[in-house]
Amino acid sequence: MSVRVSSLDNGMRVITHEMPHLHTASIGVWVNAGARSEEHSQHGISHMLEHLAFKGTRRRSAQAIAEEIEAVGGDMNAATGMETTGYFARVLKEDVALALDLLSDILLDPVFDPSELERERQVIIQEIGAALDAPDDLVFEMAQELAYPEQPLGRSILGTSASVSSITAGCVAEYRDRHYGGPAMVLSAAGALDHDSFVAIAAEKFGALKPSNAPQWLAGNYGGGHAFAERPLEQTHLVLAVEAPGYTADKFYALQVLSSALGGGMSSRLFQEVREKRGLCYSIGSFSSCFVDTGMFGVYAATSPELTEELTAVLTGELAHFAENVREDEVDRARAQLKAGLLMGLESSAMRADQLARQLLAFDRIVPIDEVTARVEAVDRAAVSDLAGELLSGGTLTYSAVGNINNVASYDRIAAQFA
Repeated sequence: MSVRVSSLDNGMRVITHEMPHLHTASIGVWVNAGARSEEHSQHGISHMLEHLAFKGTRRRSAQAIAEEIEAVGGDMNAATGMETTGYFARVLKEDVALALDLLSDILLDPVFDPSELERERQVIIQEIGAALDAPDDLVFEMAQELAYPEQPLGRSILGTSASVSSITAGCVAEYRDRHYGGPAMVLSAAGALDHDSFVAIAAEKFGALKPSNAPQWLAGNYGGGHAFAERPLEQTHLVLAVEAPGYTADKFYALQVLSSALGGGMSSRLFQEVREKRGLCYSIGSFSSCFVDTGMFGVYAATSPELTEELTAVLTGELAHFAENVREDEVDRARAQLKAGLLMGLESSAMRADQLARQLLAFDRIVPIDEVTARVEAVDRAAVSDLAGELLSGGTLTYSAVGNINNVASYDRIAAQFA
């Protein structure tokens, strides 16, 4: 596997995976800062910065940025997360230098024009409204806020209409200057490229980046509780969750196997019992939202109001007793699914660039795929059973519901089943 890492003079790390059989390259800059980095008065500023980066530099207008990348058949995008923000481009191999020039331009030399900010502010407010209108998004936002109350981890990445309305161009520029420094950023690429040539161009394009680290965020403090939102919907959407290990914890891989076995696919326990055998819902599955120092494990389901009570009873029953009867075949299938997903990801240049950057930011090293698959393979039935018992017996429950809530079970009733 042709993976190499270099460092620029300003501390920015450059990692590449040469995939010479491809004709394209996926390139991105990952910043070790996201919604978790925000002060209360800055709620939504990470996402706002991500939007504004594409709205013009001293050399290019917003339209010029879009036209220049699309003129060579490429595309650019970005995404804001809780702990990272990424800016991506995918181009043909002969256009790698152009992609680097565009990425460096939007990150190092944006103008943050106030008129562009006002227009983008309205776009983001519409995006917030769309999220609030989507019950399957809203029920997770509510669960996140319950799990991490009064702290950045519990706030929406998008911000609120009120918080986004208070952000100025000066605030965005100050936030970028504080968090976007060389040691806090990784330039990652996979595909048809040469490492040495790529690093040489990167040194030219990103050399002006300041050599400062992003500030550290506060440790997550798990809370829990319940919140219900009445909405005139055809279905009731539910999330039940508990605190779980973060992605740097030793039990992280056991958590992934547990989540997959319980509700990760059509052969999973919840899908088979709740949907296939009983027909109680269309959508059901388990999830794990992991951060560097904490995480959340739970299940999501949606059903019609008249079936909510039965669904909740079956769901909580399966969760409460899962640790006692985990089967070997369930664990085998879950391990196989995880390993296949990891290996299939190696075949996508975009996924590979993302994986490499995140590993470097999280662990300060590249984790060999053989090491990852070995750790997945080492998770046995006993490890899954022990972790399920630990998480689902006595952990503080997080419980959110959106829709017709007339038949939603009370928090105390559900929490009692896990005590």
